[in-house]
Amino acid sequence: MTEKICIAVASHKPYRMPADPMYMPMQVGKALHPDIDLGPSFTPDDTGDNISCLNASYSELTALYWMWKNCDAEYKGLVHYRRHFGRHKLLEHNEDRFASIASQKELLSALDDNNVDILLPRKRHYVIETVYSHYSHTFDNKQFIEMRKILSETCPEYVPSFDKLMKSRSAHVFNMFIMSREKFDEYCSWMFPLIGMLTDRIPPESYDSFGARYPGRVSERLLDVWINTNKYFYVEFPVISPEPVNWIKKGSGFLLAKFAGKKYGKSF
Repeated sequence: MTEKICIAVASHKPYRMPADPMYMPMQVGKALHPDIDLGPSFTPDDTGDNISCLNASYSELTALYWMWKNCDAEYKGLVHYRRHFGRHKLLEHNEDRFASIASQKELLSALDDNNVDILLPRKRHYVIETVYSHYSHTFDNKQFIEMRKILSETCPEYVPSFDKLMKSRSAHVFNMFIMSREKFDEYCSWMFPLIGMLTDRIPPESYDSFGARYPGRVSERLLDVWINTNKYFYVEFPVISPEPVNWIKKGSGFLLAKFAGKKYGKSF
């Protein structure tokens, strides 16, 4: 597969996909659910060099790994069926949300005009939390503690950026990005071994099915560590969801986690 730009859209179920041909619908966890067939428009993540069998804990990382090993496009990226890069000038809310998803022309223009290798979603701002305290309230913070130990042992030059991120009140999350092939491969070559070491020390099966998905969550926080340590320049795009976000439910879950000690037990 050799193209100018290819963006995998990770999904585990049938869902409407963007019409632009640069988007490649990808069925994640196919090795775990061989009976589920999303149709010929979806590329299953169990072909070629893959880790599809790890999808129950690695989540969208199985799509990321597939892109790393099996796609040779000049620019490669990952989004989700419910989260996409949006146009800088979003259309009115009463129009088709899919019409506000960034096009190939706009993304390539941002890459070419700015001479950058990386496009990211706009940062998430926690306002009354740091990255570390938010994770500690909502998930198991020993995952971050152990990851810092791994960085100290294997690539200590990344620890200062990790510590700075933990104290920050914002971060690029969602495991969404578009990178040049060289940067994409460089990032995956760095990140996947770290996550592998982390799962050796904290087995995902020691949690329930929701908690077991922590490798994907921890990897989200490694992206900024890698970018900031290497001082790579990037351009941000809005994040758009094809369906309305229930901010009341998300906000309630956040407040219960912070003030009542009720950790997340499902996605919002």
